Amino acid sequence: MAEIAARPFPFAFRPETVALVVIDMQRDFAEPGGFGESLGNDISRITPIVPAVKALIDGFRAAGLPVIHTMECHRPDLSDCPPAKRERGNPALRIGDEGPMGRILVAGEPGTAILPDLAPLPGEIVIEKPGKGAFYATPLGEKLQQLGIRHLVFAGVTTEVCVQTTMREANDRGYECLLAEDATESYFPEFKEATLAMIRAQGAIVGWTATAEAVLEAIADA
Repeated sequence: MAEIAARPFPFAFRPETVALVVIDMQRDFAEPGGFGESLGNDISRITPIVPAVKALIDGFRAAGLPVIHTMECHRPDLSDCPPAKRERGNPALRIGDEGPMGRILVAGEPGTAILPDLAPLPGEIVIEKPGKGAFYATPLGEKLQQLGIRHLVFAGVTTEVCVQTTMREANDRGYECLLAEDATESYFPEFKEATLAMIRAQGAIVGWTATAEAVLEAIADA
């Protein structure tokens, strides 16, 4: 077993059973004119984590370990977008509306694309998800089983919504989960800090947290 220096205690993993999951690093959540900004959020908080996320992706690739990307998006007819989701809140643009980067959160539109610096390589798994969690209505669970994965390292956005939801889904399915603290972000700094605390509370009830550097050191050594 290898170990990552983590909180609340070291995260033990087998190199052959670990994968990186990068959650929703999409233009719609990080760039002007996207869904994140339409909700009134400070999108400038998102792009500063790109170097840490990229370092994790590069490190896992160099180690020959799986990198999995997720994208929140919907079918063009919005048949997989419940009205309660589309109508919630008071955004300037709703899911499916035409925006500066095409239709908001619709599969295949420019805004749905992953940021260029973090783009998937051919052959890497890309999960298009209609919900906040990456296991709901997707083949993610099946893909992980096929790869023999039991340990998941997470990065991406936003910490308290899609990242935490997916970690909790994974936890309920028996996966050991770790979140890279400096490779995740929220539009609300207090939400990020609260989520990190909740994840590792009560003896890692949901999972562990660690720096991207600690993760990279561990997988390089392993």
